Amino acid sequence: MYPSKRLRHLSMAALAGTLTLTLTASAQKAQSFDGQTRQTAQLTATLEREVHADLNFLADDELRGRGSATRDEHIAALFVAAQFQSIGLKPGGENGTFLQKAALPDPLPATVQQRLSRFQDVPRKETWNAIGILRGSAQPNEVVLLTAHLDHLGMGPANASGDTIYNGADDDASGTTAVLVLAHILATGVRPKRTIVFACFGSEELGGFGNRAFLAHPPVPLNSIVANLEFEMIGRPDPAVPAGTLWLTGFDHSNLGPELARHGAHLVNDPHPTQHFFQRSDNYALALQGIVAQSVSSFGLHKDYHQPSDELSKIDFAHMTNAIASMVNPIRWLANSTWKPKWNPGGKPDPNAPRPGPPSSQPQSN
Repeated sequence: MYPSKRLRHLSMAALAGTLTLTLTASAQKAQSFDGQTRQTAQLTATLEREVHADLNFLADDELRGRGSATRDEHIAALFVAAQFQSIGLKPGGENGTFLQKAALPDPLPATVQQRLSRFQDVPRKETWNAIGILRGSAQPNEVVLLTAHLDHLGMGPANASGDTIYNGADDDASGTTAVLVLAHILATGVRPKRTIVFACFGSEELGGFGNRAFLAHPPVPLNSIVANLEFEMIGRPDPAVPAGTLWLTGFDHSNLGPELARHGAHLVNDPHPTQHFFQRSDNYALALQGIVAQSVSSFGLHKDYHQPSDELSKIDFAHMTNAIASMVNPIRWLANSTWKPKWNPGGKPDPNAPRPGPPSSQPQSN
């Protein structure tokens, strides 16, 4: 499955972390009140080990930056699919598998070709999504969708240190790790009432070709999706918001963020409105379909964005672990409630409106 001994070793370490987290979470449920403090500390430590293991695989140099629609993106998708299978999720891909493959346009749009001209010259013919489903126990036809994107920029121009691998540890191996860890926790114990779909998209960096494939061939009816939370760049804290806080793109567009915050989510409004982050990740394609879809992030506009320096050494693992843990109970509440988020007046995106781009100082990711 993996082309090198190092990747096989990293994959086994991640699988071990998955199993340990599952067993620890199950044991916590069985503890008396007197043992809760000790068990919570143990779960947090186990959670951090899994965060390390998953991120170590996805952002390792061996994956050469998980370039969109490359063999390395495919390996990342296989890794996520294997994790979904190991925790007992149902397959949401093609032909009873956890993978969804989609052909890319041939030729690619001229703007995409121009962007790729600086990067590794390899065939880019198809992209892969990894999709797992946790079927709801009481309201299976209502769906909470948790997503991230698998890919990054691959190999490209060297920086001053001679590094040519654009690892994308924060963008968006951190988000993919969040989806994996949340899947492991939420799949443990009593099933939620609503169905939860976990999806990691390919080729976001080329223009969202993975989310287009998902929308064209959804594993569940699109009108059954109650809400989508995309996890995008949560590997470092944002100094623009209080410590221990995440922000939600398009916070004022719907009532989703405020309601999750009322149920314990450490979520605030996006502090960077001029960056138009609401329109710059996979969530926006779903939002254009009418689905309340927003991104969870803590991107502080760091200088390593889309650079080889976006590496594991820059990740704040304590922040990232706490960020993921802080979303567990709010998502669990959403998956067990009958409440449905709604767009605020004027908040629903207009498919016919021009899509704003980022300021020139922040290159657009899709």
